[in-house]
Amino acid sequence: MRPELRVGVVDSGHAAEQAGSVVAGQRFRLADDGLDRLPLSVDRLGHGSVVCEAILSQVPGARLCVAQVFDERGVTSPLQIAAALHWLGEQGVRVINLSLGVRQDRPILRGAVKELVEAGVLVCASSPARGEPVFPASYPGVIRVTGDARCGDGQWSWLDSPQADFGAAVKVRGRSGASLGCAAFSGYLATLLSERPELSNVQLVGLMRERAAFRGIERKVSL
Repeated sequence: MRPELRVGVVDSGHAAEQAGSVVAGQRFRLADDGLDRLPLSVDRLGHGSVVCEAILSQVPGARLCVAQVFDERGVTSPLQIAAALHWLGEQGVRVINLSLGVRQDRPILRGAVKELVEAGVLVCASSPARGEPVFPASYPGVIRVTGDARCGDGQWSWLDSPQADFGAAVKVRGRSGASLGCAAFSGYLATLLSERPELSNVQLVGLMRERAAFRGIERKVSL
């Protein structure tokens, strides 16, 4: 019997109907003296719910570990994300989805990501298609994913661009973009991992490159 596949989600929570797929949850809230760790609260932002839906639509058998770092304002911090990553490492997750990014490169966040990558966790983070780099997507070892409108359901692209490694596209409840592209890709990656658990991370990523429906960034053609 194969061990359960645990996927970590750092976001705003999950929907009530997804509770059956969630095996662990923790809320990380800024406090005057640092950080509070609390039980999960309702996903008032809704972003985490659609991210979880995008992942579960690709790998329904995944067991989610949900780290709540956003409130209804959609604001978070490197401290909260780093704490969430440390906690997810303790939960034994194999893949982590971060459909988020902050502009600040902070040692505490860099260190948390480095620890996970060195432990063999596959860390996927959304990256904008253009503009300034964001973190944790820009850290070494992180799989950078953006939105790619060329991709249909079950498809992804190997971009190998300054902005992103892979691209994907999915629309959930009217939402799309890099965040959901990243979630869909995490689902595709988790699916492959469940099918081929014997593969190393390098082999898994290599196979994702080989199976990409598109290669390179989309070229605009002027008529």
